[in-house]
Amino acid sequence: MRDLKHLIYFENLLQEANNELVQQAKAEGKFAIGYTCYFMPEVLLDLPGCFSVRLRAPRCSSPDIATYYMSARVCHYGRSLFERALEGGFNFLDAQMATETCTVTCRFQEHIKPKHLDSVKDMNVIQNDKFFCEFTDVPFKNTENDYEYFRDQLRAHVLTTLHDNLGIDVSDKALKEAIKQHNEVCKLINEIGDYRKLDNPTITGYEFHVIQLVSLVCPKYLILPYLRETAKEMKTRKPDEKWPFRCKVVLAGSENDDPDFTKLVESCGAEVVCDRYCYGAVESRQPIVVEKGEDPLYAIAKHYLKTSNCPRFMPQDEMRARKQRLADLVKEYNADGIIVCSNKFCEYWSYERVVDTVVLKRDFGIPVCSIEKEYINTASGQLRTRFQAFVESVEIKKIQEGK
Repeated sequence: MRDLKHLIYFENLLQEANNELVQQAKAEGKFAIGYTCYFMPEVLLDLPGCFSVRLRAPRCSSPDIATYYMSARVCHYGRSLFERALEGGFNFLDAQMATETCTVTCRFQEHIKPKHLDSVKDMNVIQNDKFFCEFTDVPFKNTENDYEYFRDQLRAHVLTTLHDNLGIDVSDKALKEAIKQHNEVCKLINEIGDYRKLDNPTITGYEFHVIQLVSLVCPKYLILPYLRETAKEMKTRKPDEKWPFRCKVVLAGSENDDPDFTKLVESCGAEVVCDRYCYGAVESRQPIVVEKGEDPLYAIAKHYLKTSNCPRFMPQDEMRARKQRLADLVKEYNADGIIVCSNKFCEYWSYERVVDTVVLKRDFGIPVCSIEKEYINTASGQLRTRFQAFVESVEIKKIQEGK
């Protein structure tokens, strides 16, 4: 296929957290607000005067110093983030909006939070005098009571904090403006992603992964013109005459902000047509609906709890619903199987991956490839062997079924 006009530019934006568009927004006087988890509503961090940056640690392969503080028995993702912070890669941040969700990212954020205690000497990791870190509690259930509780948490620990520390406008009018901008990003990302549903998709999983990531790590108002142009470009993009892959897969699992991992999967013959993982678009790019007369903050709190498919929700009905959701995505995207990946030492996804491996094959007849990996690809040869074997097994299954 013809190369996408902005793909190389998008790839360059992903090389550093403090990328070109982040620097431009900072130069315009806007505040950079970091976060690590879907449960911190990015729409609240994109209020007028500030912008959200979902943190990543690209190209971090040896988080040795971070391991000294966090131990080698915690997820490589959290250690990589802390390593990047110690290297000065997040000094552009004015705030980190933390959530009490993933244990390892909590530890990372506790380390970068200024303590201001006589009994604890601050490491002063983030070299920014304005920097602060605020934690928000997130419910473990999905009920009306939880929506109200989460709304109150967001008001106390996000809106009030942004207003008091940075002077951000947190009025209902400002919230509705942020929602409108967020929904346009969702519309464009979904429009681009829907081309993966074609028999011969006109966008690869790698390309879509890159586009989705730049929408998370760049100021929305600056990346939107590029997304609009890319969505328009996709309308006339022609597929290869012959489909270059051997099967289609849904890629599910924990933190995956490395497009090269998707490229590795696709180099083995499996086109990634759906991204049901942390940093993916399946949940994060659903538009926020505010009913007539509804408190916009309540609508936001409800949206993020209802749309999440995070394994930290442990009731049996929620767990079964997640399996059904994956099975539905396989059907919706015409996929032949699922690859479920968890980062090593990831508490939630280690359990979820094992259950997915059993239930999806047993109850839905879907071929599953189960992988445990590090945050950054360091064992690409072993992974390649696993993916190639999985592709061959899917092909054999299709032949046996006469497809």
